[in-house]
Amino acid sequence: MRAKLRKLTGAIMMVAYLPIYAILAMALAQARPLREASGALQFICFAGLGIGWILPLFPLIRWMEKPDSRG
Repeated sequence: MRAKLRKLTGAIMMVAYLPIYAILAMALAQARPLREASGALQFICFAGLGIGWILPLFPLIRWMEKPDSRG
């Protein structure tokens, strides 16, 4: 697959993934156990949810940035 097509495919996948992750993160943030937790635990959970969206995208970004194979 050529680099331009990989980047287009990856961008479409990201645009599809991010709203799904956002909805799941909001649902987790509004869960009763988290609302009743201590402030420190809430902070840790919210920080994890705020940073956690990028971790599954690292392999996709690496794949998108691969150079074209010569041959």
